[in-house]
Amino acid sequence: MDDRTGHVGWPGDPARAAEPPPKLPADGPPVAASTDRPEAASAGAPGADPVLARESLVRAALRGVNEAVETHTVTQPAAEPSVSRETHAEPSTASGNVSRETHDDPDTPIAAAAAAAMRVTGPGAVAFPRPRETRLVAVANQKGGVGKTTSAVNMSAALALRGAQVLCIDLDPQGNASTALGVDHREGVPSIYEVLLGERSIAEVIAPTPIDGLYCAPATIDLAGAEIELVSLVARESRLQRAIAALSQPFDYVMIDCPPSLGLLTVNALVAAREMFIPIQCEYYALEGLGQLLRNVDLIRAHLNAELAVSTILLTMYDGRTRLADQVAAEVRSHFGSLVLSSAIPRSVRVSEAPGYGQSVMTYDGASRGAQAYFEAAREFAERGATTGMEP
Repeated sequence: MDDRTGHVGWPGDPARAAEPPPKLPADGPPVAASTDRPEAASAGAPGADPVLARESLVRAALRGVNEAVETHTVTQPAAEPSVSRETHAEPSTASGNVSRETHDDPDTPIAAAAAAAMRVTGPGAVAFPRPRETRLVAVANQKGGVGKTTSAVNMSAALALRGAQVLCIDLDPQGNASTALGVDHREGVPSIYEVLLGERSIAEVIAPTPIDGLYCAPATIDLAGAEIELVSLVARESRLQRAIAALSQPFDYVMIDCPPSLGLLTVNALVAAREMFIPIQCEYYALEGLGQLLRNVDLIRAHLNAELAVSTILLTMYDGRTRLADQVAAEVRSHFGSLVLSSAIPRSVRVSEAPGYGQSVMTYDGASRGAQAYFEAAREFAERGATTGMEP
């Protein structure tokens, strides 16, 4: 602002023209800037227009960025791209700007996720040990929502991905295991319902799944009426046992997904099985019903199936952020000891999403925490083999 006129001066203003010109340095006039760096001349010359100087600096900065992109060199860490609040668009990364060393570095998140996924679904991984004879396993818990179906499906998938021949029998009228394995179970499809009533053999209803070595005997809504229809049949508790015994196709594992009850369907599974696999949710209600479940196992063992033994307990829906989950896990481990698998299944969005795509979490996202946990549980389950009975 001009002290004499009280207004802001601009280039060409008469008020500024009256001012005396700036004095030159004693050693002579300033040296002209090189044409290769116009920003130096405009920014460093005395009396230069600041607007023009800023524009020159911006042009120089853009030219430097273009040169860095062309030569694939980064002189300093780039700032994180900002996301527009109006479009909420995800910032994109050009594939040409990613260094090759990044892809080869095993410590990067992408490389670590790829290695984890290959460990689960990779064809070259080491196979799990296979049992000497077929292991008949009932996945059961009278409480609903503890992860029975999820565990039956993902354990079966993990075992099959590691070289085992697995049959998963869906004994729940909801048919959730059939959905997760991508097997058709609409009304009218040959299912385990006809097998229990003696109308079909189990070999006639077995369907292959997208995973090599994994088969499923699906359940339809007709199975909901089987509880009533079985009441009047002879040997109603051992219908499934007879059907499995007639199987000619060899399987390493037969995993039976039971409904959340202790009705005739679950009794059929416990009579047919030699092992009982119990998923336990890391919450108080799951512990409360476990005592009653084990008492019923004693009744089955005393009157219908003396070979039945609780071989495995799996902690599911573990949330390490809560003290309750740690307390439940500690109580179960202290009471049941080695029967509890060392791998606990964490709460995982990927595990919940996978059935919506007709897949197990093993094939849906092998790098996820849920897939890795089930992979470790299946490995331990295969290695330890059948265990002896347990006194609850």
